[in-house]
Amino acid sequence: MEIYLRDLALLLFFTVMISYIFSFLKQPLLVGYIVAGALTGPWGLGIIREIDFISAISYLGIVFLLFLAGLVLHPQKLFRVFKQALWATILASFFSFLTVFFLAVMLGWGLLPSVIVGICLMFSSTVLTVKLLPTTSLHHKKIGAICIGILILEDILAVGLLAFIYSYHGSKNILYTGSSIILKVALLFVVAIILERYVFRKILSRVEKLHELIFIMAIAWCLGFGWLGHLIGISVEVGAFLSGVALARHPISLFISEKLKPLRDFFLLLFFFSLGAKFNIRESFNILLPALIIAGIYVGLKPFYFRKVLIWNKEEPKLAREVGFRLGQASEFSLLIIFALLKENLIPLETFNLVQLITVLTIIFSAYLTTLKFPTPLAAREELLQH
Repeated sequence: MEIYLRDLALLLFFTVMISYIFSFLKQPLLVGYIVAGALTGPWGLGIIREIDFISAISYLGIVFLLFLAGLVLHPQKLFRVFKQALWATILASFFSFLTVFFLAVMLGWGLLPSVIVGICLMFSSTVLTVKLLPTTSLHHKKIGAICIGILILEDILAVGLLAFIYSYHGSKNILYTGSSIILKVALLFVVAIILERYVFRKILSRVEKLHELIFIMAIAWCLGFGWLGHLIGISVEVGAFLSGVALARHPISLFISEKLKPLRDFFLLLFFFSLGAKFNIRESFNILLPALIIAGIYVGLKPFYFRKVLIWNKEEPKLAREVGFRLGQASEFSLLIIFALLKENLIPLETFNLVQLITVLTIIFSAYLTTLKFPTPLAAREELLQH
């Protein structure tokens, strides 16, 4: 226990110091978190030793993030957003895959590794996008609804891919696995709606003046459905998101959302720190050049794809441009998918390192572009700072 407390204390100390330097230099704080992890982690100065512990608890940040994203999406609004975002998600993901695939082939990677790298990098980062969306945009503006709709559809696709990797060993076909995931998502959502209507609301009516108890109930609700999601094979994240959508029908959802934000932000800090701390510079040195080329072109073209697809979908050009930049990076799911493939011995270590490095680079590049161009809670410039 002592070593965990030591590492957590040192982590927070160095993150504050490095983030202050980044703030003084007017650089994005989120990049400062990643740099702090890279400098103090096992592959840097080695100050933080128990990075697996930090990484494990930081996962709660992703869970709370998706829970809070669900809290602002009433089921009717969710289905409407999904309808609007469906083709944008499919087309932008497909073009992103083609871009990475052809770049990997041209840089000398084999056909199968290039396909794998392309599939892993199709998705956008839910953590980064939602973290850099101001609260007013997330809750009340169209851009927040479009971003969340696209991200959740991508997350569902990524979860389906993860489930397929872990369950498909020749005994099941793609159609069976896909149908099973859709059925499980629908079933869990129905259960969440029923329990919210006939259990959660009745308990809430008795304790509505006890704010601390509401706070604990919300966390229990989120983690409980996250656990159920894991239990039936659709992931903790999707379970947490569905539990949030079920609660969005109740006026208490906005109160819960505000109360949980500091907790979410703390765990997300740990997430970005662990992302940097896991980065092995020595092992990635040989693939640094192809990773930089792919990451640079990817971050340049992905916003363009989203902008064109959304304009084709009759969205305003200004809104389409901003959505494109906010979604112009690889996802944390890229790391989960490539790790699953490595765990199942389906890819070599070099392919794993390439995807990991490209993902980190695109998150850093995208964070810079977004915080320099658009309003964010972590903007370096005062005129763009918006909570």
